[in-house]
Amino acid sequence: MNKPLLSTSFIILLLSGCANSDLYSGDVYRAGQAKQVQSVAYGTIVYARPVLIQGENKVDLLGGLAGAVLGGVSGNAVGGGKGKQLATVVGGFGGAMAGEKIADKMNQIKGLELEIQKEDGSTVVVIQKADPRFAVGQKVRLIDDGRRVNVSVL
Repeated sequence: MNKPLLSTSFIILLLSGCANSDLYSGDVYRAGQAKQVQSVAYGTIVYARPVLIQGENKVDLLGGLAGAVLGGVSGNAVGGGKGKQLATVVGGFGGAMAGEKIADKMNQIKGLELEIQKEDGSTVVVIQKADPRFAVGQKVRLIDDGRRVNVSVL
């Protein structure tokens, strides 16, 4: 394997570990939520279904770039003359699309869509990182800062 191809492969693997899925957990708060007054409500999970949460990290952009480099280098190794140039361009475009899709998939985490019947009678839905403690009938606490809600098991 040539050095540019090996280096690019290493960069893709290195960046794939950069996604932080803990932000979607009910056990993690953002810095801006610390030392802020938040409201609390209690309820019961009445429905839960598995979902995927697509992370918003910018690793997919880097995956596309790395894929383009890999594809271009691979395409450049094919043929000669104009065919080689065409293979380099096609390889670059194909690699960019593949790299972005791979990075997208690596940025997905398992989540749960929780439908919660609050004690006041209203119903809310919260999507959060999957946690085996969540089950239908489970009593939960909802902590709301006005923009985000964290659900935790009682």
